[in-house]
Amino acid sequence: MTETRFLIVNADDFGQSAGVNRGILEAHTRGIVTSASLMVRWPFASEAAVLAREHPRLSVGLHVDLGEWIYQDENWKQVYSVVPLQDRAAVDKEVNRQLAEFRRLVGAEPTHLDSHQHVHRDEPVRSVLRDGPGELDVPLRHFSKVHYCGDFYGQTAHGEPYPEAITVQGLVKTLASLPAGWSELCCHPGFADELESAYRSQRSQEVQTLRDPAIREVLAEKEIELQSFRSLRRMGR
Repeated sequence: MTETRFLIVNADDFGQSAGVNRGILEAHTRGIVTSASLMVRWPFASEAAVLAREHPRLSVGLHVDLGEWIYQDENWKQVYSVVPLQDRAAVDKEVNRQLAEFRRLVGAEPTHLDSHQHVHRDEPVRSVLRDGPGELDVPLRHFSKVHYCGDFYGQTAHGEPYPEAITVQGLVKTLASLPAGWSELCCHPGFADELESAYRSQRSQEVQTLRDPAIREVLAEKEIELQSFRSLRRMGR
């Protein structure tokens, strides 16, 4: 018997702007987004927390924000830095500060952990998050039994346009390739006209694709069950 496929659709950058918040909520209420990762340092984090309380079916985790880079002229250039990534003490202090701010805003523990631009894949950030800041026991992206899928993204690894990945056809292809068991599909929906980011116009396209009725039909056809990080814990996984 084929093992069931469970899918968590997680939206990154919750709280980054009002437009991103609006896009994530639309992709949740009218589409297939089940979870979101909150950036507590950004101006609209408080609004995101209020929206999360108004939509309790949306799981909310912490999107640890330590810096951002952009690929230009064949090199990665830093847009901003929160703390030096090689300074473990500084990273540990900042991660715990962001966790405390998450708890203050949301009034609950995060259902999962990840980081902006995946900086926790490298040391020492990896150890800080894997050791469980604040004694958390929640899934950490890339380091849990939940398979991570980052294929739903409208740019290549070097920031070049890749629009076909975030079309309905592109998402259907990605869904068909998911393995048995639990998977996380990462997405970045939003309405980001006011956002200074290298990933802007693609966000509204993601919203359209994630709420397209054809996607739910494909999920049903392929017997892929939509779940969230909260339901993952509830089911004892």
